[in-house]
Amino acid sequence: MYTEAKKLHLIEEVLKIKSDITLDAVENFLKHAVKSVKKNKKESSFSEFSGIWSKGEASEIEQIITESCEIINPDDWK
Repeated sequence: MYTEAKKLHLIEEVLKIKSDITLDAVENFLKHAVKSVKKNKKESSFSEFSGIWSKGEASEIEQIITESCEIINPDDWK
């Protein structure tokens, strides 16, 4: 029964989404996840997420990581 409650909760959360961009992202994620699971159930769960970002989104995330996460401030270790 937990699975059914989880599904209902997800549906409720999706119904609250007002942004078309967010809805498109959720839809694309679900399509890709279903394809990945059907394609090869023996693959790791990580493979379900591979390729879900567009090239632009991947580039943006890479830039954000480069600008913020890869900077070492020597004074932070003191």
